[in-house]
Amino acid sequence: MIMLQNLFGTRPRERLGEPLYDLAVRQARAPAFYTALGVADRIDARFELYTLHVLLLVMRLRDDGARGAEAAQALFDTYVSALDHALRELGIGDISVGKKMRKLGEAMYGRMTAYEAPLRAGAAAALAAGLARNVFESDDPAAGEALAAYALTSRARLAAQEFAAVTADPDWAEIKS
Repeated sequence: MIMLQNLFGTRPRERLGEPLYDLAVRQARAPAFYTALGVADRIDARFELYTLHVLLLVMRLRDDGARGAEAAQALFDTYVSALDHALRELGIGDISVGKKMRKLGEAMYGRMTAYEAPLRAGAAAALAAGLARNVFESDDPAAGEALAAYALTSRARLAAQEFAAVTADPDWAEIKS
């Protein structure tokens, strides 16, 4: 019986990652990003916002020891799986999915690496420059300032929350232009 549960059942890690991913996606889809901040309503811009929000949660979760690291890994794994699923829904064939996933994975890892240090250091200018380039496709760091302020405020608000509160109802910052 246990073998069948392992084969067909949902693993505890998956059960943990999916609701966390849903919280990140729900916030990344907030209309104010597109209306107040002017993020383009395109697949690539949504990918950027999803990645930013997943990173904000991953960083907060990792700050909570072993259980947080496990939750962060579950969230990350769920995000990667969701990207794969999205490519398949877009009609990308099995042969091409690997190449596309590799490119998306490199982009996701690159964004997370570029944003994590400024988020941890509270370096608004560096974060704004990266967000301007990746989210707004602009060389002008000013284009990313409002989103950087939102991300840094969200980082602080999430850090102030208890683990259980973060996993149930993350305290995201207000989206201001």
